[in-house]
Amino acid sequence: MSRQPSKRLDKLSAAIFSEMAARKREVAQKRTVYDLSIGSPDQPPEQSLLDTLTEAIARPGAFGYALSEGTADFRAEVARWYQYRFDVELDSDHEVHSLMGSQDGLAHFALAWTDPGDLVLVPDPGYPIYEGSVHLAGAVPYRMPLRAENDFLPDLEQVPEDVATRAKFMILNYPNNPVSAVATVSFFEKVVAFAKRHDIIVVHDLAYSEMAFDGYRPPSFLQAQGAKDVGIEFNSFSKSFNMAGCRIAYVVGNAEIIKPLAVVKSNVDYGVFLPVQQMAIAALKQDRKSAGQNTVGPIYQERRDVLLSALAEAGWVIPPPMATMFVWAPVPRGWTSREFAFALLEQAGVVVIPGSAFGDEGEGYVRIALVQTPEILKQAAVAIADSGILLQRVE
Repeated sequence: MSRQPSKRLDKLSAAIFSEMAARKREVAQKRTVYDLSIGSPDQPPEQSLLDTLTEAIARPGAFGYALSEGTADFRAEVARWYQYRFDVELDSDHEVHSLMGSQDGLAHFALAWTDPGDLVLVPDPGYPIYEGSVHLAGAVPYRMPLRAENDFLPDLEQVPEDVATRAKFMILNYPNNPVSAVATVSFFEKVVAFAKRHDIIVVHDLAYSEMAFDGYRPPSFLQAQGAKDVGIEFNSFSKSFNMAGCRIAYVVGNAEIIKPLAVVKSNVDYGVFLPVQQMAIAALKQDRKSAGQNTVGPIYQERRDVLLSALAEAGWVIPPPMATMFVWAPVPRGWTSREFAFALLEQAGVVVIPGSAFGDEGEGYVRIALVQTPEILKQAAVAIADSGILLQRVE
């Protein structure tokens, strides 16, 4: 057969995830496997939200088409929540648009704003859809290194002038997946100045805004002065409210930047299931009434503390993240990230993702997802210790 799929697919990075999953199935036939690979929340939504969904499904008209921009009630509640949470004012008619997950919006944004050959600034390491969306649109990614010596923030001054001049937009993500780093409003203000100087759109992914620890409250990019002049922000219900499978998120910010994305969305889908929008509205209302007492953060903070304490006892000392559901762990000396990830699976039955799967700058790390109970995480740490892998060296 002479048929060939698009060469765009060659640029996508799902291979390592599929490879790990296949090897995991083989290992699971011989021993207990602790899967700490994919960042899928293992907790259900709160019962009150499930009740809202059940009631909404029973209403007349629940199964009709929804408009892609989201209902007026949904957009208004997002605007109210942003005012409450970040003190950011939004026009719900023009500066809020619903999405079928933030990955959905990110995947379509490059289609809306680039032509083949255009340049886009992406983080390295970065969540795969950032660079993947650029390749799917036929544009060209320029990787901005995220390194420990710079607190995993991009050094904007190191972006060559000719690259900055050509770039259509830049993607940022704080709290960050995979490196779990955080950013300040003062950093975002530097981003705004850089974007204005070079006429670059800023796309910020805030999917982990409520999954933070030790009293830390992640800021919104839109809190930076002038941010709405140059950028937009994606946020999601997946992590903050354990609604990953519901596929609902939103984009907020500059109305003129959102418009082309809205055109793409109106041509490819009919919007989020109406009862799910009702569930999301209830989640935001409940969060406002709780005065910042979202339970997601404490659950993952306990998991972080249990895992890192147990691994430290085994001799693997890892810097504790301030947010997200991930631990960005330096691999022991002598290993590549891929070698170590596969050795962990083979020798300890623990599945993690090699940092190199997220970009060249991810080499030397593995990403560990806190998607199991504290008891299972402790068992995984014991399995790592008992395997002796931390004492091994690869020449």
